[in-house]
Amino acid sequence: MYRLEIISNQSVQEDITELLEEEIPEIEYTVIPTVQGRGRHSKKLGNSTWPQQNFVMFAYVSKENALKAKAIIKAVKDRFPEEGIALFCSQEVEL
Repeated sequence: MYRLEIISNQSVQEDITELLEEEIPEIEYTVIPTVQGRGRHSKKLGNSTWPQQNFVMFAYVSKENALKAKAIIKAVKDRFPEEGIALFCSQEVEL
């Protein structure tokens, strides 16, 4: 299993979620809908100076579905190049 962590501007949350659900119908995920922070190019703090905010999505998927998710995130990034969109993927470690 692979752990996916998607951190992105809230403006593309629906696009990402819909594509993931279409391409990986069995996907199960958790969303933290309002996240504040600073990325490479901007801050998203939900205040008058930095009004935007992010969301975070976590999912555990097979290697095949991790590769599908990577392609989906790339497609969304290509469509919305000005939005902050990041995908982190790590393999689950057995304890």
